[in-house]
Amino acid sequence: MAVPDFQSFFRPLLEIAGDGKEHSMSEARAIIAKNMKLSESDLAEMLGSGKQSKFDNRVAWAKSYFTQARVLEAPRRGYFKITDRGVQLLKEKHDRIDVKILNKFPEFVEFHTAKAEKGASLESTADNTDTTETPEETLEKSYQSIRNDLSSAVLAKVKANTPKFFENLVIDLMISLGYGGSRKDAGKSIGQSGDEGIDGIIKEDMLGLDVIYIQAKRWEGTVGRPEIQKFVGALHGKRAKKGVFITTGKFSQDAVSYVETIDPKVILIDGRQLAELMIDHNLGVSTSNSYEIKKMDSDYFDETE
Repeated sequence: MAVPDFQSFFRPLLEIAGDGKEHSMSEARAIIAKNMKLSESDLAEMLGSGKQSKFDNRVAWAKSYFTQARVLEAPRRGYFKITDRGVQLLKEKHDRIDVKILNKFPEFVEFHTAKAEKGASLESTADNTDTTETPEETLEKSYQSIRNDLSSAVLAKVKANTPKFFENLVIDLMISLGYGGSRKDAGKSIGQSGDEGIDGIIKEDMLGLDVIYIQAKRWEGTVGRPEIQKFVGALHGKRAKKGVFITTGKFSQDAVSYVETIDPKVILIDGRQLAELMIDHNLGVSTSNSYEIKKMDSDYFDETE
């Protein structure tokens, strides 16, 4: 089964704390994963950032919401314990505990409404209880949506420009990836030959100890296996070990499967990947806003020697 939404972890977490003892988060995660029969692949599913698993993130947010509602308390780092309010909530025997139930606690309402933009009504914020995502997941989804829109806009702009612009873009991209030596050297090597399916040669390092052969096509459609085979044939003719095929279009599945089984090594970069690389390396884009996500440093508040 897939990892449930974070509100589905509310009741299981409270039940673990129901014995009145301190419990560690690692212990709680192990118990919940076992009781929910989550597989290794379920537990390994990561957030979009790749920095934390969805399971760990959602259990942590469940604990955070309970702490804000004063249902659980954190006696020390990484541990939790039920409060009198939590004991009473458990006695109410709800089939499912969710944000709607936590909204009866004033401390939680204050916490929940504080996340809204200033000026939002208390009612509109308190009623927003149907979310299945943690705040972190919501933020990541919004970021990815903005990035996808930017990627589409960047690719459209590349396609609308001249072949000369595309040639210069390939040079800039390879340099930003650490190849090509100097801008001057790289500029001499791209777009010069068109020799037997090869558009250019670029140094793999500053000294030019090895080279990479490049094919760059500003296409709208799909690049199929025949075009890749032509490029590979040209690489064999040069006794080349490495090649990069860049297009503003797409590659057929047959073409992708083909390069996975051949020698020399050929990397395919389609239009979407090209735009993503441009964003990652600040080619044709600039930073509009930057946000830091911070978390509490529990060690700072620890007074033990």
